[in-house]
Amino acid sequence: MRLPQIRMESQPALISIQTQNATQTIQQPKADQEILQPKAEITIRTTPSRLTIDQSKAWHDMGLRTAKQLHEDATRQGYQKVMQGISRRVREGTEQMKIENGGDPLLRQAVNNANRPEKQFNIGWVPSPFAVDIDYQPSDVHIDVRANAPIINNRPNKPVIQYQPGYAETGIRQEADLHIDFENLYFRGFQFEMSI
Repeated sequence: MRLPQIRMESQPALISIQTQNATQTIQQPKADQEILQPKAEITIRTTPSRLTIDQSKAWHDMGLRTAKQLHEDATRQGYQKVMQGISRRVREGTEQMKIENGGDPLLRQAVNNANRPEKQFNIGWVPSPFAVDIDYQPSDVHIDVRANAPIINNRPNKPVIQYQPGYAETGIRQEADLHIDFENLYFRGFQFEMSI
């Protein structure tokens, strides 16, 4: 006895998807920059040095003097001698006025005035040491520096952006299918085979 059979064969639907990735490029141009550096301003002021040499005392020590200087020296020495003589005479007169104090001032003054002191002789240097006066004033240097700030001009550039969008395409690669076979089925006395 044959049993009725139903056979079913099916295949699923298959979907196909094709994609294209999006692309993006970004370029950043460098900024335009300009830098100007002004030079510093420098001012230098100098006062020249000064050297003074005075050798008049050396010339004087060697006897090399002008007529005016000789006259002034003689006048000065004569004045000093006169004042010394006046001083000695005043001192001697005062001693003689006080003769009652004793001490025989007349005799002592006569001996002192008769025997003048001996002149001393020694080695001397002509001109005398340090007879030349030297004076030196160093120069002064004044430096003024004024720094100038840099001048910076900066212009940024916008980025260059290129964008291409991606896409996705879908489709049916395989459609769904169902196949049914009926065997040995009797329907109201007929054998029936059916295929879907």
